[in-house]
Amino acid sequence: MDLKNELRKRVDVFNIELKKYLENGRPKILYDAARHLPMAGGKRLRPAISMISCEAVSGDVKQVMPLAVSLELIHNFTLVHDDIMDKSHLRRNTPTVHIEYGEPTAIIAGDLLFAKAFEIMHDFPGDPAVFKKLDSGLVRSIREVCEGQQLDMEFEKRHNVSEEEYLEMIRKKTSSLFIIAAEGGALAGGGTAEEVKGMNAYGEFLGLAFQIRDDYLDMSSDEETLGKDIGNDIRNGKKTLIAVHSLNNASGDDKKLLENIFGNRDASERDVKKVYDLFEELGSVEYAKNTALEYSGRAKKALDTLRDSDAKQVLLELAEYSIKREK
Repeated sequence: MDLKNELRKRVDVFNIELKKYLENGRPKILYDAARHLPMAGGKRLRPAISMISCEAVSGDVKQVMPLAVSLELIHNFTLVHDDIMDKSHLRRNTPTVHIEYGEPTAIIAGDLLFAKAFEIMHDFPGDPAVFKKLDSGLVRSIREVCEGQQLDMEFEKRHNVSEEEYLEMIRKKTSSLFIIAAEGGALAGGGTAEEVKGMNAYGEFLGLAFQIRDDYLDMSSDEETLGKDIGNDIRNGKKTLIAVHSLNNASGDDKKLLENIFGNRDASERDVKKVYDLFEELGSVEYAKNTALEYSGRAKKALDTLRDSDAKQVLLELAEYSIKREK
């Protein structure tokens, strides 16, 4: 099975729906700013997962499209604000919204995406009882994203963070949207209680694997491949699993090096590379790879509740992709 082709087929359908919801609006500059990031591309993983999950329980994909669009807008809303907080200049190989339109307009554009997400949810064509579950799940996921983002920022100011604290943070910040995508797709598609529960677990473990891989890519990829700033996690003191493992296991000169460079916003490229090299030497990169592999395996296991189908196979391959992707 060609995973890229399978995803492309769903994304092509999704992009038509997305464009329809973002076409018009005034003031024009506000809507231009709101469209800037969503229309710049992106993997569209969350909407794709919701669509494939719906198919996996033999549902009609039309039922899940409002949720799919809402998820992508919520995801982009978080990115717009995240880029402002991280002072990032590049996203999807294009200037970030606040660089292109200024911080005040970028903040409002993010808020507009948030509002549009809930406006679109009201186009859900199915049972009102199912809508209520989907809406509640979406609200829960957004609340958890906010909680996770706050924890992420607080952790930057702390020298030591436990692995358990880190995993809880990314479960909220990243996995929560994967959960509602997978679980919501099964709900919209009329899945059984067992199937919905299995998709909830799949979304959680897939999100954890995906985020840990994301942390790794920030230190191993390049700006052109990844499409965003490289090295910011080191300069911002971001507590990735790699960093948490190193900070909790370093001693002597290694510990001093981390204390001097990690979290220093003015760190040079050379200094950042020293930290990268130390992460490798301490075995932290390998540890993160193995942890991501474990969560990818647990995501696959969660799919045992589904009957065999092409859609299930795509979900299995997505779990594999989460730990092998290069951007």
